[in-house]
Amino acid sequence: MSQVVGFDDPLDEGADATSLLGGKGANLVEMRRGLGLPVPPGFIVTTEVCREYLAGGWPEGLDEQLRAHLERLGEETGRRLGDIESPLLVSVRSGAPVSMPGMMDTVLNVGATEAVRDSGAAEVGEPGFAADTWLRFCRLYSEVV
Repeated sequence: MSQVVGFDDPLDEGADATSLLGGKGANLVEMRRGLGLPVPPGFIVTTEVCREYLAGGWPEGLDEQLRAHLERLGEETGRRLGDIESPLLVSVRSGAPVSMPGMMDTVLNVGATEAVRDSGAAEVGEPGFAADTWLRFCRLYSEVV
C-alpha cells in the first residue's frame, strides 16, 4: 500500500478506509468517489505513516510520494505550489480513525506567501480577499504549527 493515497486512487482489496485514511480522509474519498460530489482533488497521508514515524522516524520514500502527489494535484488544478502566477494553496488537516479531542487543527492556504497574496489580489481583483487569505494562513500556521 502506498504511503500517500489520492482521493481517486483505489484502495487494496479489503482495506478499511477509515482505519487507513482516518475519518476525515475516508469521508472525503467517499463523497468524491462513492457519491460523485464535487470534492476538489486531494490526497491523504495514511495513518500507517504516522505509526511508522512514531516507531522509527520519517518513513523512507515519503518525500518522493508527497512530491508526486503535489505534482499530480498541480496537473489537475493547473496550479503549482510556489508559483506566483498560478499558485496552488492547500489545506492540511489531521485525522484519525476516530475523532479525538486535541487533534491538530486545520492549516489553510499552505503555499501562501506575500508574493502570492499580491498576485492573487491582481488575479481576483479583490485585495481584501487576497489579504484575508494570507492572514488566515499566517494566523493558523502560528497557532497550529
